[in-house]
Amino acid sequence: MGEMQGKTLEIDVTNIAHGGVSVARHDGRVIFVSDAIPGERVKARITEDSKKSFWRAETVSVVEPSEHRRPHVWAAASLDRVPEERAGGAEFGHITLDHQRELKRQVLEDSMQRMGRTTIEHTPVEGLEGSDDGTGWRTRVRLHVDEYGRVGPYAARSHRVIEVDDLPLATAALNEAAPLRQLFAGEEHVDVLSPSTGGARLIVGTQKPTTITEVVGEREFRLADSGFWQVHEHAASTLTTAVQEAIDGDRFDPRAHNLDLYGGVGLLAAAVADRFGPATQITSVESDSAATDFAAGNLVEWIGANAQTGRVERWVRELAASATAIDKGRLRNATIVLDPPRSGAGKEVVASLAALAPAQLVYVACDPVALSRDVALFAERGYELVRLRAYDLFPNTHHFEAVATLVRS
Repeated sequence: MGEMQGKTLEIDVTNIAHGGVSVARHDGRVIFVSDAIPGERVKARITEDSKKSFWRAETVSVVEPSEHRRPHVWAAASLDRVPEERAGGAEFGHITLDHQRELKRQVLEDSMQRMGRTTIEHTPVEGLEGSDDGTGWRTRVRLHVDEYGRVGPYAARSHRVIEVDDLPLATAALNEAAPLRQLFAGEEHVDVLSPSTGGARLIVGTQKPTTITEVVGEREFRLADSGFWQVHEHAASTLTTAVQEAIDGDRFDPRAHNLDLYGGVGLLAAAVADRFGPATQITSVESDSAATDFAAGNLVEWIGANAQTGRVERWVRELAASATAIDKGRLRNATIVLDPPRSGAGKEVVASLAALAPAQLVYVACDPVALSRDVALFAERGYELVRLRAYDLFPNTHHFEAVATLVRS
């Protein structure tokens, strides 16, 4: 612990950083400060001063507020509470919705310039259908359990459980089902979900998964209630359309060795096959065998669609190593959709994919910095970013999704 930790400073907040915090400076040193907005002057308490290059701080009070500040959408996360008692998970809830999206746009542009080494023209972060204040969209929430059995979200940037009376980012059905004042002694967490069919449900601890059905447009997807599905009630339909539109139809060959990597239960493979018809050949690859089993069922109507279980890194590497001359031709004509985890695809996967030399890649990203790094890696291997759109799938948080199209230049 340094000598500044716990001290309060009055600081001017200058710009936004990735990760839901703003940037301020004190005597030339960078301070990452939470619960502030660029343009404000705030009193902030130093929480970490061990790093030479930067400190971290939490806003205690606002001296000069931004015109974009509003009462926090979640009382449990507001400045009325001391920082360690503020619920985490709605770190942009004190900012008007339009300005949240503007800040996210700045983060995307900055990431692309610094990490992606590419300048993008104005790319707005597009809103989804929903409330004017960005509440009521979450269909899945994990509540943590403390040593006394009490449930709640973690406090911001800690593993301390905060008891709350409501979950404003969640749908009405999820709020109604959430057991906020019940005790769950001996459990680690309680998941609450409200799928698009079948009503809300709880998953307590490690109970055996059951099957649920999610509806996207006129299509049904079956999956485990414990499995991955997009959190915003309109996210799956938004990404379906986004991926369909991101594919350059002139470069798409339905008979090629098209791939859907990190494919989950087959949402994006279905999006591709829906756009390009019943003859579409597409292989969905996913490391979770339970998800792959569901993907096989969800894709059964397309004769050329199939689902395979494998770690994407190894699967793609083995594909490149074993490809025959005919395979290589089908791969050169391929469209590859990839939706990697937050850490991105990374150097090894990018190198393997570029070695397959597909006609185009559609990259769905939940982290702008990871996407930007990978865009730079693809550029080194002859792939050019030709299209980028961004979507606000997580209002009142710093998260958003981007969909990039890369083509062989």
